[in-house]
Amino acid sequence: MLEIFRTPYADSKQLPLATGPGPIIIILIGYLLVVFKAGRKFMEHREPYNLRGVLKYYNLFQIAYNIMMLLPGYYFMLVFQPYNFRCMTVLQQDHPLKNWERCISYAYYINKIVDLLDTVFCVLRKKYSQITFLHVFHHVLMPSAGYLIIRFYGYGGQLFFLCSFNVLVHIFMYAYYYVAIEGNTVRWKRYLTLMQMLQFLLMFAHCALTAMQRQCTASQGTLFLVSCSATIMFIMFANFYFQCYLRPKHKKN
Repeated sequence: MLEIFRTPYADSKQLPLATGPGPIIIILIGYLLVVFKAGRKFMEHREPYNLRGVLKYYNLFQIAYNIMMLLPGYYFMLVFQPYNFRCMTVLQQDHPLKNWERCISYAYYINKIVDLLDTVFCVLRKKYSQITFLHVFHHVLMPSAGYLIIRFYGYGGQLFFLCSFNVLVHIFMYAYYYVAIEGNTVRWKRYLTLMQMLQFLLMFAHCALTAMQRQCTASQGTLFLVSCSATIMFIMFANFYFQCYLRPKHKKN
């Protein structure tokens, strides 16, 4: 099974944390250990940390980081127009716009690793109720799937369009977190969940559209991986939405 990792890299340039599987595996194992064992052990006899200041700047950093991906990303797609929307394949290594595609895609991959701090902050604040299966599954899935796609498919292509919408969702999400940290009442949390559900529907729909193009050379394995991931995440977010906003709340006697 490990023979598959001996196949040539899809991209000629091997960037940090996107070479062999070792670094991302170590990061994710360390993440799970901190979240479920070491972090809770460390906090066992400690009061929750007040991270209001840290979270304020962290959320601002995330907003800025995602905007810095969103703007050049849409400029790349809409102005340069390197892709056919119905069949978005990775640009060739010698394409004049390859570095644009590679750099923006790599920045997105690194951001999914940075996102792991969301859960670490929950541990330090003893907000264990927020560390749901959906939360952890999502945070593990994104960087691990990101690595596999970079390793075997390459930077960009169809994933460029799909991830650009995810970046937009995250700008709104971290803006919500920032406003909430400031102590202001925010009533659009449920709409963030709906936006996340919408992005998974778009991901699945675009994969289906691409798969129907008989002459398209897009990776079938990537289409399958993204379709399965989008379906699983949509079901989990839909269940979360139902439990939080639609399920009747029983009054206590």
